[in-house]
Amino acid sequence: MKKISAWLIFIGLIAVLAACGSNSEGDSGGDENNGSSDSGSESSASLYDQIMEEGVITVGTEGTYAPFTFHNDEGDLTGYDVEVIREVADRMGIDVEFEETQWDSMFAGLNAERFDVIANQVGINEDRKQNYDFSNPYTYSSAVVVVPKDNNNITSFEDLEGKQSAQSLTSNYGEIAEENGAELVSVEGLAQSIELIKQGRADVTVNDKLAVLDYINQQGDESIKIAAEQEDVSESAFAFNKGNEELVEAVNEQLEAMREDGTLAEISKEWFGEDVSSQ
Repeated sequence: MKKISAWLIFIGLIAVLAACGSNSEGDSGGDENNGSSDSGSESSASLYDQIMEEGVITVGTEGTYAPFTFHNDEGDLTGYDVEVIREVADRMGIDVEFEETQWDSMFAGLNAERFDVIANQVGINEDRKQNYDFSNPYTYSSAVVVVPKDNNNITSFEDLEGKQSAQSLTSNYGEIAEENGAELVSVEGLAQSIELIKQGRADVTVNDKLAVLDYINQQGDESIKIAAEQEDVSESAFAFNKGNEELVEAVNEQLEAMREDGTLAEISKEWFGEDVSSQ
């Protein structure tokens, strides 16, 4: 009898241990499945969905690049790009959180998903299009020729032949002037170029249209004018990591609405004195 009882007790212990082991595996499996399901749910949610749910879009920008993105005298972040993305976000019903980043590390920050989009006069080119998606352009610019207001002899880039052009020697605008036959006069920047023109020590300067318009707008200088503009136009837009088509479409929808109702042109004229948001 003792042997039978011991045997029965042994059988019972095995059954209990087996049941415990089975329950333990079931809980573990359930946890993994739940975790996997949650992870799958998170990964399936698009960046657009996350932004709309959280109510905020994170924007990478320099904050030191006037008039596009900089701090005013009160220390507030402002500028053309800043105000355009703020208006887009406002129309989407979300807030903006800016991440100020040096230009050299701007795309690395986007790659690392420190922010959702870059708003910093990002030029669209083929190399960047291979790695990033872009919104519709909201800025168009080109190389322009600047002359004294009373100069009516220079009306095209061909007219630069034999003229003295005040240029930063490391600038690609100096190359454009030289390619069109101008003799370069070395300067440190646009302001000095314009001073030489006004003093009669140079005939022209070739520079970026937006920079020239900003100078005229800020200084109220009516003694100079844009005499010619290149046909080749550069386009700037918001940059996104690839795979966020829904977010890009949402931003484009608001940009086009702003273009149609005149808001984009209004913001542009505020900063440049004319509409640089269209060709």
